[in-house]
Amino acid sequence: MPKSDPVTHTRTIRRQQLKEMVPLADSTIFGMEQRGEFPRRFALSSRCVVWDLAEVEAWLASRRARPIARGQQVDVRHRRSRPVRG
Repeated sequence: MPKSDPVTHTRTIRRQQLKEMVPLADSTIFGMEQRGEFPRRFALSSRCVVWDLAEVEAWLASRRARPIARGQQVDVRHRRSRPVRG
């Protein structure tokens, strides 16, 4: 009897578990998914979407290994509306 390929089981997480791991707003995660910067969700049913746990963990590890550069500080004394005096 020929051996068949072993079935690989993918562990998935739902939105609440994702929010515990990645404390970003839903809109931020959605935008990052659309730009290809975050693992894509997939639908299990018409009302249930999940993420692949291994993909999310790999994304977190890559973010940990490569810190994001912060934006340039804005000097509030040079803004046009509500300038700071003194």
